[in-house]
Amino acid sequence: MGRSRYKIFDEQAIHFVTCTVLRWTPIFTKIETKQIIIESLQHLQKSDNLKIYSYVILENHLHLIVSSDNLNKSLQKFKSFTAKKILDFLIAKNVKTILQQLEFYKKAHKRETSYQFWEEGTKPKLIISEEMLNEKIEYIPLVPKLQLGNAYGNKKAVKLSKNIKCFYWKMHTQ
Repeated sequence: MGRSRYKIFDEQAIHFVTCTVLRWTPIFTKIETKQIIIESLQHLQKSDNLKIYSYVILENHLHLIVSSDNLNKSLQKFKSFTAKKILDFLIAKNVKTILQQLEFYKKAHKRETSYQFWEEGTKPKLIISEEMLNEKIEYIPLVPKLQLGNAYGNKKAVKLSKNIKCFYWKMHTQ
């Protein structure tokens, strides 16, 4: 993925990844932008066999604990699709200040588009044990200003709404 020094070497293993908006710009303050993220993850569950163990969406980045048949490819699709959809939303809503920032701070080698939405890379951390997995899953609810969830039936949560600050779930291990 991109020019990042962080690499995914085991494409099918569980990883803790972080996706950050360019220059930590606060984009996920609107329910519509969060919904784009959630719908993209749901699509990738079907198309790429993406398994989501936990996630959190903050105002300018998100953390995911995920695995896939080809995690690099899945994350590339996720970032490409969400960038296009969120930029379309920002353009439609005429959010000039944020669009100007995303244009100004765009990397020079990004010539195919006027804007850069995501920072390069995902800082993947390979989950090497059940203990590490549980540590990361327990970390996610501690992140401030949360909007988190899971994609499976073992939710301890309610549906996404404007009033939710945080909802929590923990994966049941055997």
